[in-house]
Amino acid sequence: MNHPIHDQTPQWVAGFMSGTSLDATDAALILTDGERVLEFGPVAERKYTARERQALQEATDAARAWNWLGTAPEEAFEGARKVITETHAEAFEMLRDGLGSGIPGSLAGVHGQTVLHRRPRPGQIGATLQLIDAAALQKALGVTLAYDFRTADVAAGGQGAPLAPAYHGALLERAGDGASAVLNLGGVANITARMADGTLFAFDTGPANGPIDEWVEGHGKGTHDLGGAYAAAGRVHEGLLVQLMDHDWFQELPPKSLDRYDFNASMARGLSLEDGAATLTVFSARAVAAGVAQLPDMPERVIACGGGRHNPALMAALAAALPCPVLSAEEAGWRGDSIEAEAFAFLAARTVRGLPISWPTTTGVPAAMTGGRVLG
Repeated sequence: MNHPIHDQTPQWVAGFMSGTSLDATDAALILTDGERVLEFGPVAERKYTARERQALQEATDAARAWNWLGTAPEEAFEGARKVITETHAEAFEMLRDGLGSGIPGSLAGVHGQTVLHRRPRPGQIGATLQLIDAAALQKALGVTLAYDFRTADVAAGGQGAPLAPAYHGALLERAGDGASAVLNLGGVANITARMADGTLFAFDTGPANGPIDEWVEGHGKGTHDLGGAYAAAGRVHEGLLVQLMDHDWFQELPPKSLDRYDFNASMARGLSLEDGAATLTVFSARAVAAGVAQLPDMPERVIACGGGRHNPALMAALAAALPCPVLSAEEAGWRGDSIEAEAFAFLAARTVRGLPISWPTTTGVPAAMTGGRVLG
């Protein structure tokens, strides 16, 4: 098949991400050859309606109840796939509009909706499930589509996550940084550290927004702690934090990965709304600090991206917990809301060129691995 970047010519590539926070489909265009990022194009955010969010949540709940045992809940899954197809197609049209008379390349990378992820354990490979109807989406977009980036890594014994490090490394190299780290604050927090010699280390550090969002929503106060207001009004339960930090997770050596619900809002059961939000927020920050302490070298700075960087309480907790400066993506000159979407555009470019997208130091896979499937 004659793929659009087979000749290493830089192309505009579209990338999409729908995260476990279930708030929107993010889309972005970058000019790339799969090794370098040469230019940044338009971005788009297609917010989910309440109905769409409900369909995705129902699929997530059904997947967790199923947990790869018995008959898969295909009816719930099909509803989520339909939402993914429709919203991604609309986000792609928004990118086209952003380019005006330009055409956004002939390649796209899409992640799908993660509804279940089980990390490998001794004697047992992991498993991961992203919902997507690739054929329907490829037809809707009308371009070559790269997708299913995690399965090959998991089948080879890797964690299947995180996958953004290839892109994070390119961003850090483009910025000319030495030992720096990118911290993605989604439902789960993951870190990519680029050592001074260019080696990448990456892993999930623990929870980020997920338990906080779940806690606030469970109290009927919206979908997240807007502006960190509830956390700011609460008191941190230090005794509970000591217990939480005693979790086996923090003794495990990286690379390692989490499901969104491995740490959840039940950790704060019995606390008030405000105290629970404060405690969960500081726990997320201390979990990041514990992860940073597991790196071979201390980064010179940590650059925060993802939705969590909009939470002043979380950013303040990170600044207090980490021994190095913490910057927002914007302070580093990046587009913080679009980095994950950009990452899957970058992974698509690497996939069609047969370049690795995961390494032993990022997912624990035995050797550098290509990944992804291609349609069109």
